[in-house]
Amino acid sequence: MMKLTGFADEISPDLMQQIAVCKGEQIQHIEFRSVWNTNVLKLKDGELLAVKAALESNQMLVSAIGSPIGKIGILDDFEDHLLALERAFYVAKLFGTKFIRMFSFILPPGDELSKHREEVMHRIKRMVKRAEEENVILLLENESGMYGDTPDRCLDVLETCASLNLRQAFDPGNFLQSGVNSTVEAFHTLKPYISYIHVKDVTLNNGKEVPAGKGDGHLIELLGQLQSLRYDGFLSLEPHLVYSGMYPDHTPVELFEIASQALKGLLKTIDEDWI
Repeated sequence: MMKLTGFADEISPDLMQQIAVCKGEQIQHIEFRSVWNTNVLKLKDGELLAVKAALESNQMLVSAIGSPIGKIGILDDFEDHLLALERAFYVAKLFGTKFIRMFSFILPPGDELSKHREEVMHRIKRMVKRAEEENVILLLENESGMYGDTPDRCLDVLETCASLNLRQAFDPGNFLQSGVNSTVEAFHTLKPYISYIHVKDVTLNNGKEVPAGKGDGHLIELLGQLQSLRYDGFLSLEPHLVYSGMYPDHTPVELFEIASQALKGLLKTIDEDWI
């Protein structure tokens, strides 16, 4: 049975509104990225404990830490960034999740990718080694502008670093925005490594985010593929409808609810239950 979660900070910076909307949509988890306009890794210990208490009192859990680890330039200082990774380990353990979202470093525009491959692998291997020591799983999210923006380069990272503590967070919308035309082919390329799904759909003609099933991401086919694999992991709503500019007459709360209901509609179509 697949599990629903989401980036609740797309609803509101207010924690209690995030919780209320998720509960209204029968979503029992959040992918914790920010609250009170502060990134999760920047929250103080007391603030983290307040979030934890509020989630627990509402019977909600954290599916993953939506950290910005790896979302810096490949030429930026890495040693300081490793301190943020240590903070991510602490936060993950505090909230009882084994997953931390990460990226594969922003490359300078126009540079040959091969010029930076060795440094990308060096950095990610160091992060993975620490994840192995901490018994935490780093989830590599594909995103445009990063080394891992295409299925082949994500596969390159996963194969080169070769660890059970590094898995793929598969984002079909991000692949489309990176010029990958077939999310289904991308899925099959990365299938052995996929342990988490970001639910984002995009229309190819303008690159804008739309509710799941309304774009060119072949979401229903991807869900069918997951169903055939008996996938029982997370489907994390990251709809970005607020940022697409296509729904100016809707509030963030309404857009998150629209995104949630669109995903549930696809799951009903393939006769898949969820929690």
